Amino acid sequence: MNQIELGHLIRALPKVELHVHVEGTLEPEMMFDLAKRNSLSLPYPNVEDLRRAYEFRDLQSFLDLYYEGVRVLLQERDFFDLTWAYLERMAGENVRHVEIFFDPQAHTTRGVDFETVISGIHGALERARSGLGLSSRLILCFLRHLSPASAMETLERALPHRDWICAVGLDSSEAGNPPARFREVFDRARSAGFLTVAHAGEEGPPAYIWQALEELGARRIDHGVRCVEDASLVEHLARRRVPLTVCPLSNVKLRVFPSLKAHNLKSLLEHGLCVSIHSDDPAYFGGYLTDNYLATAQALGLSRMEILQLARNAVEACFLPDDGKKAMLSKIDELNTAG
Repeated sequence: MNQIELGHLIRALPKVELHVHVEGTLEPEMMFDLAKRNSLSLPYPNVEDLRRAYEFRDLQSFLDLYYEGVRVLLQERDFFDLTWAYLERMAGENVRHVEIFFDPQAHTTRGVDFETVISGIHGALERARSGLGLSSRLILCFLRHLSPASAMETLERALPHRDWICAVGLDSSEAGNPPARFREVFDRARSAGFLTVAHAGEEGPPAYIWQALEELGARRIDHGVRCVEDASLVEHLARRRVPLTVCPLSNVKLRVFPSLKAHNLKSLLEHGLCVSIHSDDPAYFGGYLTDNYLATAQALGLSRMEILQLARNAVEACFLPDDGKKAMLSKIDELNTAG
């Protein structure tokens, strides 16, 4: 498949995004606009200097800048504008369904009310549902570098908004912060009716993936690329069809892999895993969902059938009801039939 055919296929695909942090869609231009709106100063004189800072050694060096950036988000309007900008972009990329992470502790620890955060995000999701035909689910992530007590407090704040939040997850600094620390919080979340997912196996070892599955009851593993270091884990993930939401450009930007050509996504697919492509923090990592598909397909020489399988896997892994999944899969099948 030549590059023109590849690009046409990927852009025409009805796509699903399952691994994106709404705070990670904060483009430098918007960061400066919101800083001005909220009378804040940034440690960079202009957009160009800020973009030059997007050279990361590892996950932590990215997070340091990420948490600096979220300081500009203070008002409900800020969270609405941030979310809406991402959703408009996704509608333009033929993305039909998104499941968005948000990090309330990154805001409540700065004195921003939980209700301010979630009301702004939810308002944009509702507007996209009616105005863009874009369905969505919202996933609350706990910051694993903070205490389980802080996570439990955040969960309690979320309970009045149970109808707005589909699932809870776990993100932030993985090294030295095993999922098992948060077992009690996730037990409480499941008992309240939340689904559960977790970041694991990005910088952390395969043991963290096992913990996310066995201790947290995770329905999906976000990243999970280090599973290949444990053959029994790979077999388990394949047999149970446990989804891995992989973010190729992020993995390269954070030096999990030295290049896209060295990425193991194609190998994971060949092992029969339910792996799919997503963008993570696209404003920082150089590409949104379509960019990730295009760059990965080119670097790894993915076939037409492999690209379609990745799209199907994302639908299989999403939290839409079965009829919604069937409708999405039928559109992918129509594209395949059209050839």
